[in-house]
Amino acid sequence: MSDSPRIVNPNAANDEQFEERSLRPRALHEFVGQEKVVEHLSISIDAAKGRGEPLDHTLLYGPPGLGKTSLAMILANEMGVQIKITSGPAIERQGDLAAILTNMQPGDILFIDEIHRLNRAIEEVLYPAMEDFALDIVVGKGPGARNLRLSLPRFTVIGATTRLALLTSPLRDRFGLIQRMDFYSVAALNQIVLRAGGILGVAMTPEGAHEIATRGRGTPRIVNRLLRRVRDYAQVVANGVITQEVAAVSLTNLEIDQLGLDDNDRRLMRVIIELFGGGPVGLSTLAAALAEEVDAIEDVYEPFLLQLGMLQRTPRGRIVTRRAYEHLGMVVPDHLNPPAPKSEQQRLL
Repeated sequence: MSDSPRIVNPNAANDEQFEERSLRPRALHEFVGQEKVVEHLSISIDAAKGRGEPLDHTLLYGPPGLGKTSLAMILANEMGVQIKITSGPAIERQGDLAAILTNMQPGDILFIDEIHRLNRAIEEVLYPAMEDFALDIVVGKGPGARNLRLSLPRFTVIGATTRLALLTSPLRDRFGLIQRMDFYSVAALNQIVLRAGGILGVAMTPEGAHEIATRGRGTPRIVNRLLRRVRDYAQVVANGVITQEVAAVSLTNLEIDQLGLDDNDRRLMRVIIELFGGGPVGLSTLAAALAEEVDAIEDVYEPFLLQLGMLQRTPRGRIVTRRAYEHLGMVVPDHLNPPAPKSEQQRLL
């Protein structure tokens, strides 16, 4: 499964990052959805500007593709500062982080994507940098080694993660603002499609935009990708105009159904039903049956299926729900059927 690229994969592909950047909002008022997060960040920006201070360290968490990187870039624009972008796996040595920190200017933002994948030794360097704006360096080796502390300008760390539980408590506690990003509503995705269509110069009816939004899995990155694929189809087949019918036919041809599920999602549910009796089944066993990585199931497949109520996590493993059977057109087992209402005579007895 992992060898075939998924159009509904919420992670960004290397060949689409340039076009994705062109669709990103550049100011908070352009950012659609996540109203509570935007409100809290707006207050933090105004307060920091009023005091003439950098933003407080901020942690954004939630499923991939919801706009964590975009928000970090917006915060830099709103504060009028530079942003340096890196990721947890990219910082391999303490010297890598030290080189980044010593080049920070007052008020600058350091954005660390996948911050939960930071090496523990590197975290130890980050702690005093975030708390005391200082960098501790060990000079020399053996008995003659000595600790040197360098002062750093006041800066802001913005971390992004899809796995909040994997962050160590000391690192999590150093963030003054922690915000969860949720899946977007269809109405918010509809606005995103219309905005992206305007930027791309796509002719589209409101019904066509809504059809794409309903299959966007609550994720802006996915809905923008679907828009580009439907745009190609409309250009070749429908004179470049995206109507509801054109969008529906195009996405159905891509095996994306009305809920935004693709063939891999349906296969996951069928495997649980057909091989494991609907569950429960352990995560590692399910990953082996699907020939998929455990992390891919947890980060890519499960969040949206859980959101739709088609999958449940239990202490004994994953199980599919009645709604999954109904969506797949399969017979619902008796234990998932609601009990028949009792007659008046049975209630009296």
